[in-house]
Amino acid sequence: MKVLYTIIVVLVMLFIITFSLENTEMVSLQYLDYRITVKAYMLLFISFLAGVVFAGFMGIVERFRLSRTITRLNKTIRELRRDLRANEAPQLLEEETAYRRSSGTDLPIS
Repeated sequence: MKVLYTIIVVLVMLFIITFSLENTEMVSLQYLDYRITVKAYMLLFISFLAGVVFAGFMGIVERFRLSRTITRLNKTIRELRRDLRANEAPQLLEEETAYRRSSGTDLPIS
């Protein structure tokens, strides 16, 4: 598995290097009075990195939201189980009632 991982990393690095060598032209960007000149491959890498950071941030926000939902649902489950235990008859009483019904004696237990 480590060999496969190493091969993939080497291929990605090779792609990055060859891409950088092929796209060395300068690109001028202007916004209002601000002008910046960068190489084309740097512009693409910075854009890609910004997208990765933004997607990662959105993933963290989504994970936090789901964690809060899970906590809320677990609390609801605990409350429902507590209510269920409070409303069910004691186990011993159910066993004695079933025993009296099966034996045919409906005398009260003293």
